[in-house]
Amino acid sequence: MCLAIPVRICSIEDTMAEVDIGGNRIQVSIELTPEAVVGSYVLQHAGYAISVLDQEEALETLSMLGDIARLGEEEG
Repeated sequence: MCLAIPVRICSIEDTMAEVDIGGNRIQVSIELTPEAVVGSYVLQHAGYAISVLDQEEALETLSMLGDIARLGEEEG
């Protein structure tokens, strides 16, 4: 199973973007999403931004992932 995570672009240099994922910053390639700009939300998978999301969709997905994590903590 593959999982892509919504992340927000903090900065861009050439074809690489620094993104925020849960307060951590990582580098991802935006070669597949040249339309991405600083402040955009993208789906990150295996070091690549594979799709640009609208903010509402990204925040809703992140909220659901947070809910899943909290449920796991309660059960574990």
